Amino acid sequence: MARGELRIYLGAAPGVGKTYAMLEEAQRRVERGTDVVIGFVETHGRRHTAAMIGDLEQVPRRTMTHRGAEFTEMDLDAVLARRPEVAVVDELAHTNVPGSRNEKRWQDIQELLDAGITVLSTVNIQHLESLNDVVAQITGTTQRETVPDAVVRAAEQVELVDMTPEALRRRMAHGNIYRPDRIDAALGNYFRVGNLTALRELALLWLADKVDEQLDAYRAQQGISATWEARERVVVALTGGPEGETLIRRAARVAARSKGSDLLAVHVARSDGLAGADPAQLARQRVLVESLGGTYHQVLGTDIPAALLDFARGVNATQLVLGASRRGRFAQVFARGVGVTTTALSGSIDVHLVTHAEAGRGRRAAGVPAALSRRRRMLGFALAGLGMPLLTLLLRALPDITLTNDILIFLAAVVGVALVGGRWPALIAALGSSLLLNWFFTPPVNTLTIAEVDNLLALAVFVGVAIAVSWIVDVAARRTREAARASADAQTLATVAGSVLRGERALPALLDRLRETFALRSVSVLESVEATEGRPGRARDEGAWRVVASVGEAPATNPGSGETAVPVDDRLTVVLCGRRLEAADRRIVEAFAAQAAVALRQERLAEEAAAARPLAEADRMRTALLAAVSHDLRTPLASAKAAVTSLRSPDVEFDEADRAELLATAEESLDRLARLVSNLLDMSRLQAGALGVRPVAVGLEDAVPRALDELGPVAADVVTDIPAHLPAALADPGLLERVLVNLVANALRHSPPGQPPTITGSAHAGQVELRVIDTGSGIPEDQWEHVFLPFQRLGDRDNQTGVGLGLALSRGLAEAMRGSITPETTPGGGLTMVLRLPAATDTGTSGGPPE
Repeated sequence: MARGELRIYLGAAPGVGKTYAMLEEAQRRVERGTDVVIGFVETHGRRHTAAMIGDLEQVPRRTMTHRGAEFTEMDLDAVLARRPEVAVVDELAHTNVPGSRNEKRWQDIQELLDAGITVLSTVNIQHLESLNDVVAQITGTTQRETVPDAVVRAAEQVELVDMTPEALRRRMAHGNIYRPDRIDAALGNYFRVGNLTALRELALLWLADKVDEQLDAYRAQQGISATWEARERVVVALTGGPEGETLIRRAARVAARSKGSDLLAVHVARSDGLAGADPAQLARQRVLVESLGGTYHQVLGTDIPAALLDFARGVNATQLVLGASRRGRFAQVFARGVGVTTTALSGSIDVHLVTHAEAGRGRRAAGVPAALSRRRRMLGFALAGLGMPLLTLLLRALPDITLTNDILIFLAAVVGVALVGGRWPALIAALGSSLLLNWFFTPPVNTLTIAEVDNLLALAVFVGVAIAVSWIVDVAARRTREAARASADAQTLATVAGSVLRGERALPALLDRLRETFALRSVSVLESVEATEGRPGRARDEGAWRVVASVGEAPATNPGSGETAVPVDDRLTVVLCGRRLEAADRRIVEAFAAQAAVALRQERLAEEAAAARPLAEADRMRTALLAAVSHDLRTPLASAKAAVTSLRSPDVEFDEADRAELLATAEESLDRLARLVSNLLDMSRLQAGALGVRPVAVGLEDAVPRALDELGPVAADVVTDIPAHLPAALADPGLLERVLVNLVANALRHSPPGQPPTITGSAHAGQVELRVIDTGSGIPEDQWEHVFLPFQRLGDRDNQTGVGLGLALSRGLAEAMRGSITPETTPGGGLTMVLRLPAATDTGTSGGPPE
């Protein structure tokens, strides 16, 4: 059975018309004769959406009970039994009621697809798992319901339902999205123009990446290697030379000319594994690329132009940036060079050859050490200087040896010298041997004249072979040493990367590995107080440097106090103490230094982020306070003003009952306003540590009725069960009343009709416990701590629940009285708030503040 297809309507925010567009498509398919049913559609009370359902067949929903409340969900088994061609299932990211077969609705949809049913669904960009934290940062609201990106990316079709922020806000203002009582808060919070613009951009970019993946898949399936300029992609080729930063910045400027373009840097490493590029330069250039928003890549290849073009075509690059050749003009006569060859083979890819300060200066030697040790080279020179004359004496003493044999014996001796001492001793041995052969063994002897042409050719071949063999032996030894060093360097860098990936702090781990690798006494990272570039005299001025990180004993305090100093930039320098390093070791040390600078920068950014987090949180709370208080102040003020204005109006005559009702309305509104202001003042005192607490012995049988009286008629049905023998609590009477008022008000707000809250009291282990029990819908356990955060009414939540200070203030006041408030699940459904206070004793009722 063929698997069904998934079509998703993606939106940037609620209300853009996803469900409406999905239902339009369903109606079109019905008109074409397709069997379509509605598995689940949520209209949210929007009349236009409800009208679009029309006469579409709807599978009856399944009713489920959870914690005493009834919910409806899609009846998955009924839809599977109906087996339509197309099922309409709204809200892909929805979390099913506990007890359902699957936890998430997208899992239900997967079962429908497996059954061969095509599904139409909807999702908002804020519900994608990968963007959850980004959306929370933009809107200040964390989405609890998310769907894995892979589910959406696997859909056969993703259609963006787009709408400008201004049009969406107009739709909101006209009442086409939320109820009228929620419009003001939504427009002032979640539906701000900036939020909607950012969410719209996220949706467009995410969909563009999805389209790009589809394009890449199509090109791969069709075997298309030619570049399709659907998006500008600029590739810059790096050699590890000093010109790399110039090329990167030029490539970034080229990429910046097109909105949404990509910047990629690539380095072609030698496939033989030998060191070629400077790792320190590459490390710094990688940091620069990533700071400019690009990505760094490394590929292997022996043919550099072919490797570059293979990479560029593989990423569908449109432009390739190369540096002008560093080789001299003489070298360019014999080979065209990478730039010219790449340009000739590039095809539809535009190639930019960028000049730079290093162009035409030739390649600088990498400072590779001698292939053989000094001792072996001296031994080789000794063999060449003494061995060749001794061999001559030996051959002259032997009778009947032809010139050909003499030449072969001398050639074997030259090869031996090459094996022992390398290139230069072998060259000297070859030249000396040719002279000795000419003088002592080539007729006429005892003269440099050669009588026969055959002998001249034999000597010439001897010299050529001797020089070639000595050169090859030396190069082979040099390559072997380079390969060994490259392998050691790679192993060292892999060890460093592993230490960081295992969770060690990056900067100390790097410095410690550097110290261990090169057997150093200490390693320090120094930072100058001001830029030192061009001012070498400050190297020993301790007042001009500060140690930002160090490992080992007696670290250097200025660059001049160490054996080796490696500048990273115009401010940072890595100083090594313990021994001087070889020139070849400096390259790997420079790579360490570049990575240490990156690690230091990351640590400082993390510290700055940590320092800014409290400020951001304070700003978030301030914004939430202003948004919430603007409504909660306005509502009671408006009610009181309306009542007073009506009473003062000369146009209407009120009887005593009406006057009493208006006065009661004004009094209730002003009491609500007074409670709000008191909560704000107490919360500010708590946060400032200026709240005065005077604990005395308080009987809960007296405190609870006073709190209920404060709440007025709404608390008349609250059930109380306070034992007469319950010990008194040690608390501030005024603060305790405020705590009880907030807890009971919260329970009343969430209790179902006809099931008022219950207050019970008990004593245990020197504490008095008061439980405020409601049988409402309750709160998931993972969200218990969130209800105690101040200003929780954010985003587009309803405006009937107050500022969101009650529980936060209650916990703060309880803790100020050495008590606590903890939530528990009510058996059978609901939430129980447990207030614990110390029991009063004879020594604890003096009325002074707690210590």
